[in-house]
Amino acid sequence: MIPKLGLNATFAVTKDLSGFRYDPYMAYNFVIEIDGLLTGNFAEVSGLEVELQTEEYQEGGVNSYTHKFPTRMVYQPLVLSHGLTDIDTLWNWYQSASEGQVQFKNGTIMLLDRRRLPVTWWNFTNAYPVKWSGPQFNATNDSQVAIERIELVHQGISKSALARALATARSTARDHRPWPAAWATP
Repeated sequence: MIPKLGLNATFAVTKDLSGFRYDPYMAYNFVIEIDGLLTGNFAEVSGLEVELQTEEYQEGGVNSYTHKFPTRMVYQPLVLSHGLTDIDTLWNWYQSASEGQVQFKNGTIMLLDRRRLPVTWWNFTNAYPVKWSGPQFNATNDSQVAIERIELVHQGISKSALARALATARSTARDHRPWPAAWATP
């Protein structure tokens, strides 16, 4: 009989006895597409963050807790960083916005597995650039890549139903492997 274990302990036992590993995905393995076009290899993405803000209400006579009611979602700006090249797509997008011609674009941040296949992704909607940062130059470091950054504000991040379904299918397929003989009950 299998003893009752917490989820992390169960994964550790599964790894040890079945030979299957539940390794986390690597943060360096990702791609970004904006309006259906892969926009190149980025060195870093930050700001993939959502917060549900709350409003506190102190009810008279209730001294043991304070009510917290959800109010709105707050999305942090996305900051995309990549090596500067001759392709000025991000600069042109920012330049247009700075001249009052804001172009709203949708995009996707895709996390890849070790075989470079998408394992999950996050969609962002109605994004536009609000800040561009050029590279920092340093004549004493001849191996540093020139990095440009663009900061995007947007109206939301979501994880598609397809991404969630694929994750469920992968975990279900892993969970339905035959149990090792050591776990068989007499």
